[in-house]
Amino acid sequence: MSYQALYRVWRPRTFEDVVGQSHITRTLQNAIVQEKFSHAYLFSGPRGTGKTSAAKIFAKTINCEHAPVKEPCNECSACRGIQDGSISDVIEIDAASNTSVDDIREIRDKVKYASSSVPYKVYIIDEVHMISINAFNALLKTLEEPPKHVIFILATTEPHKIPLTIISRCQRFDFKPISNQAIVERMKTIVGAENVSVSPEAFETVALAAEGGMRDALSILDQAISYSEDQVGLEDVLAVTGGVSQAILTEIVGAMYEKDVEHALKLLDDLIQRGKDPGRFVYDLIYFMRDLLLFKSAPSLEGLLERARADESFLALAESVSTEWIQDAIMQLNQCQQEIKWTNSPKVFIEISILTITNRYHTQEPSPADSGAIDSEAVTRLSNKMAKLEKELTMLKQQPAATGQAQAVPAEKRRQQPARTSKNGYKIPFERIRDVLGQAEKPALKQVQSQWANFLSKLKTANAPAHATIQDSKPAAASADTLVVAFKYEIHCSLFLDNRETVESVLGSVMDRSLTIIPIPDKDWTELRTEYISKQEKPKDEKEEADPVVEEARKLFGDEFLEIHD
Repeated sequence: MSYQALYRVWRPRTFEDVVGQSHITRTLQNAIVQEKFSHAYLFSGPRGTGKTSAAKIFAKTINCEHAPVKEPCNECSACRGIQDGSISDVIEIDAASNTSVDDIREIRDKVKYASSSVPYKVYIIDEVHMISINAFNALLKTLEEPPKHVIFILATTEPHKIPLTIISRCQRFDFKPISNQAIVERMKTIVGAENVSVSPEAFETVALAAEGGMRDALSILDQAISYSEDQVGLEDVLAVTGGVSQAILTEIVGAMYEKDVEHALKLLDDLIQRGKDPGRFVYDLIYFMRDLLLFKSAPSLEGLLERARADESFLALAESVSTEWIQDAIMQLNQCQQEIKWTNSPKVFIEISILTITNRYHTQEPSPADSGAIDSEAVTRLSNKMAKLEKELTMLKQQPAATGQAQAVPAEKRRQQPARTSKNGYKIPFERIRDVLGQAEKPALKQVQSQWANFLSKLKTANAPAHATIQDSKPAAASADTLVVAFKYEIHCSLFLDNRETVESVLGSVMDRSLTIIPIPDKDWTELRTEYISKQEKPKDEKEEADPVVEEARKLFGDEFLEIHD
């Protein structure tokens, strides 16, 4: 078979041919010229980015008869022998099929022998992460201190699987994905030499499908050339890669935005029937919408588009759709992409996503003829809802009387209330709190309030559970030795009592005086405070008007032992 694949024919032979990795090739060239190259290198990065090619070029350059030079001459016997594999001193090893300790021991035993044809013996170990842990351990000492005439170059796509003891003994170079522009330029050079006609759209589509790999790009281009007739066009590349054209993506996105479910689903069905990969379709659609969002947000960034070209239909779509709609649609499609990985019916999930995107967002404005009906219907719904709410409110107001519960009594008519137990088991000491209110001083409360944040901070450090019980509370009233604290949640009053000593101790250290804390639920504090203020505002003669029985009881027992009930 005389024919060779494009990626083999056009494999880089000089550092200049290694596309998109100038940060690596320049470093290696300078090290070679200055004769300061290392004994071990680790080349890591995605597939098809030039790792093994760079390793072989490095081996040719250091062994070139004209060394030290920046580029191999590819003319001398050393360069030609390394290129065609006839020189045994440059050994390429596939670690995927040589993973055992015995394989590494064989390398270790042969390392000590001097090179036969060229100055340096170079071991290029590809996919080195496949070597077993024991084999790595067997390689450690040799990799750290090899003979002066030996250089190791390890290549891998998964550097995280290599032990750190190996990585630390190598100079590491990370190959990055090649940009689409660099891939296109390289392909143009190749097709020019091969006398093949390829359209600009086809170049861009091949570069997008390659996802940063030069070898993948040349393989796809090779397939497209074989598939096409005279010229490689966009449809030829899409047929080879299983991708979806921008025209169809634009049409589907427009149909979803315009709520045309039938058209969107029919386009999807046509794609699946023509053999398009569902996963690839979702992938392309996400990136197309990403480009749409990017272009709509910043039209000057047209050069960063990855799956779209700013043609007339794309510009029209960008004008009509909203940014929020695109963002939400991308999130929905991303979820769909995760779900179809684990199902045998990906089309179903894609259809659900299209329906969700189409039906969730309302983008069409009502026509003038329909607007009156829509407004009338909305007003009717709102009127019915308001009538229902008013009815429920009236029932709630009447409920206490209907169920036999005590009706609300104006604050000025209330009598003193006894301490009562809440549903959480906490007995509210109303009389003690009234005594505090009688002795309360505004400066004392302001002093506590000014130190409250500091107190909570210290309490959190000292005792987190105690802090949790009192963090949703506030100082309500304070006398010289007592503080009333209103708690947002009633249950926290009971929980506070379990941590009372700790809380009061921390508060005392902050305030420089001992304070007793009396907890009360916030709603009960509001009622009690209203009642107290109301009583304080009554005229003196009104206060003295009382029931004769009550007055007689007050004379016999005094106010201390007297509780008055309505």
